[in-house]
Amino acid sequence: MPATTECRTALRDGRVLGVTATVRPRANRAEVKCVVPCAPQLAERMQEVVRLARLTEHRFDSRVQVVLGLDVAPEPGDRNWELAAVLADRVARGVWAPPPGAELYALGWSDAWQLGRVDGYDAPPALPALLDTDVLLLGGADLTHLGALTGHADPAAAVSSVRAWFPLHSGGINDALSWVEVSVFPLDGAVVDEEETIAVPGVDADVQAAVRQALAGARHFDGRGLGRWRTAVRFGEPRFAGDSYQLALVMADRLARGRDFVPRGRLIASGTSKAWHAGRVDTVEGCAAKTALILAQAGQGDRVLLPAAWESELPTGYAAALRSLGATVACVERIGII
Repeated sequence: MPATTECRTALRDGRVLGVTATVRPRANRAEVKCVVPCAPQLAERMQEVVRLARLTEHRFDSRVQVVLGLDVAPEPGDRNWELAAVLADRVARGVWAPPPGAELYALGWSDAWQLGRVDGYDAPPALPALLDTDVLLLGGADLTHLGALTGHADPAAAVSSVRAWFPLHSGGINDALSWVEVSVFPLDGAVVDEEETIAVPGVDADVQAAVRQALAGARHFDGRGLGRWRTAVRFGEPRFAGDSYQLALVMADRLARGRDFVPRGRLIASGTSKAWHAGRVDTVEGCAAKTALILAQAGQGDRVLLPAAWESELPTGYAAALRSLGATVACVERIGII
């Protein structure tokens, strides 16, 4: 495994950018670290891209850390570097390798890296001048999905991705139903720690830890849910407070893994738990405001799940009002009995 690798790309303004990837022992650090001077948001986006693209790998070794860096700062909105970052990460870890002695150039971006899809690239004024031994990959043209690197079928065929919605209530005009998306990919190989197989890009460390603990606990409740999946979790609104999203998270995971019935519309849920390993659903605050928000935005075919403790607090006729919209509601005390 090489200590440091580089993949180059061409930006829309014609500049050539180099992405370097360095491997070092994990030592209880994050599995991906991105360094972009004076551009913390770009570094955060690079970390998200790499973590999501890793979902489609059949084997994943979490014992190493990969440090990624850019030698040129791209302009805002220039995304050609995304494919170069993904490939540099894979080459550094020995997941894929270009021909020996070849310089690797890659231009491409995706709105669904967790599916292994490469949507396209932004054409620069001129492509880089290459030697006969160099390799150039253009997203959406030469490379439409990451599986093609090794001659495999589109990995999206093996990725199950499901969204569930939960009410975000702050007492203002920003109240809304936000989504959490869980994407799972069959895991090939033994798992040391279930939480290490769950990536949650774009959120802070506390939310990452809470998401991993909730999913690991809920899968433990399944009996045979552990050690079978690699998982990526995304939030529509990554900055929020509280843990009322957890029931929606757990249900999205169950739907993605085929452990529950898929509703005709959306699954909308609010609830948390101190004991997901026992399948228990605990109450959360804001019953009146959140149920009103759900009623205002529910639609045909939606399934609404609320904590059992809310059943006595629901407004009179709430279930009938939802039924008139074509939605259903259930107050549950455990997952798996819905």
